Amino acid sequence: MSALEAEALWLSLIVAGRAALVGLPLAIVAAWIVARCRFPGRTLIDALLHAPLVLPPVVVGFALLLLFGVQGPIGALLDKAGIRLVFTSTGASLAAGTMAFPLMVRAVRQALEAVDPRLEEAARGLGAGFWDRLFTITLPLAAPGLIAALVIGFAAALGEFGAVITFAANVPGETQTLPLAIYSALQVPGGERIALRLALISLSLAVAALLLSEWLLRAMRREGRDA
Repeated sequence: MSALEAEALWLSLIVAGRAALVGLPLAIVAAWIVARCRFPGRTLIDALLHAPLVLPPVVVGFALLLLFGVQGPIGALLDKAGIRLVFTSTGASLAAGTMAFPLMVRAVRQALEAVDPRLEEAARGLGAGFWDRLFTITLPLAAPGLIAALVIGFAAALGEFGAVITFAANVPGETQTLPLAIYSALQVPGGERIALRLALISLSLAVAALLLSEWLLRAMRREGRDA
């Protein structure tokens, strides 16, 4: 593996890891709102949360450019604070995390809906407040689903291409993740071998992430049965 390929691999792990770790708490909040709250417009919010699943990634990347670009409403404020996301690895994490976010929300929502509400009601009857119920009952019982959401988000962010190249561009050493490095290799005559090697690395990482997720889920289920 060349230094450039190793750099793309390391950058992919950082970008995907950051996207998943930052996205999980937000996914928990979003999933909790759509799963447990009843208010007008809930269906619309649910649809907006899942919009990146059906939109072309380049559209999502363009929308991020409009919002977080230097001239965008949020990007202009961040630029005044000395924070720039476009063409940076942080921006690549934002783009990859945006595309992975709906998958994380779906996994977290399923986990929250699987928690028996009678347990929470019993805790409420015993005087437990909202935060007590959340951190001692709801989230621990939903933990396998939360871990699955984290791994799914990481795997999805690892393979994101369209939104990343649109928002963060393809800058070697800064935003060139594995999918973008594969794309660059295929633009060069004779680059097929490099592209194949990088594709196999991407496949190995995705399979390893899914196997780890399954192993963690089974381990936690065993602990739950033994408890």
